[in-house]
Amino acid sequence: ALELMDFKNALEQFQNLVEKMIIQKKKESSGLYTKDDDEIDYDKFYTTTRMLFGPAIKDHNVQTFFRKIMSNLDERPEWLEIFGCFTAESDGMPSQVKESMIFLVSEKQQITHSVVKRKDVIKSIVKVPLLDFTITASQKGVITIFKNQRKSFYSCSFFFYQDTAWITGCDFLPQLKYVAAVTESSVLIWDYKSKESKNKCFVIKPMKNCLLCVSTVTVSDHLPKDTVLMGDDKGYVYLLTMTSDHFIMKQYKSEKESQYSVLDSETFNIVKRKLHNDWVGKVKYISALKRFGSCSTDNINSFVLDDIKRLEDNLPVKEFSVPKGVNAFTYCGKAKVIVTGG
Repeated sequence: ALELMDFKNALEQFQNLVEKMIIQKKKESSGLYTKDDDEIDYDKFYTTTRMLFGPAIKDHNVQTFFRKIMSNLDERPEWLEIFGCFTAESDGMPSQVKESMIFLVSEKQQITHSVVKRKDVIKSIVKVPLLDFTITASQKGVITIFKNQRKSFYSCSFFFYQDTAWITGCDFLPQLKYVAAVTESSVLIWDYKSKESKNKCFVIKPMKNCLLCVSTVTVSDHLPKDTVLMGDDKGYVYLLTMTSDHFIMKQYKSEKESQYSVLDSETFNIVKRKLHNDWVGKVKYISALKRFGSCSTDNINSFVLDDIKRLEDNLPVKEFSVPKGVNAFTYCGKAKVIVTGG
């Protein structure tokens, strides 16, 4: 209750600061304002806002908020935007069904476990709700699983040997219970449950082009196989199907001391089709639509959304053209919309 009272007091002071600044700027534009010690410039606005809310706000959000006020004094931004939260409300929405728009920063949980070394970066983060864990993959080959149990995180990591190839994406194989990752030249499969180090990793290669992204095709047939979508730097989208037999047979044939088993890509069922004329930035199977999506910086074939069978034939695909292409997309089932970002 005390924290809530403090927040309400800080919010009231902040809103008074904004009102005072707007009045000052309006007087300046009409030539009626005389500068004094109470003048509010950006430095004073930043210092006062930081004093009121502390580390809960970010510098770029303060800059954006200030810039919005200066660009249009008659249309004031919502106070939520100082925290980086943006809302759009419908006039007809009943007040009792509106969701709370206050984010309690103190309730966020930060994972302090370091999974990458200097000059390495996280390239992919995947949430696996069914098993309640999160997978991260770093550019230089560290794949980590964070398991959330009893309100605390613990992790297991694996470092993949790579011949100068960087990891570009990862996903989880729900039927085989493996982690799949793609590099510039191969597909990596990690059996994170294995107790014996010799059976932990499989490397599928060679791959003709540079792989840039990967996504699992989720189906409900419960067969011991998984299919993944992949995109490369030449505009191709791949469909790779893996069964348990590919890995079980190789485990018996692998060398006793080897931690990596190399699998020939020719032994897998891989189909591909050129859908874009530039890099494929993201691929995703949207279960609710029973369609796959792929996007590219290609100006003509920027975004493709169609049945996955189109990868196996030459029939026309549903594609959309966006100036300067599409870098990312997502689907919202509740609103039944697809949003793209260029």
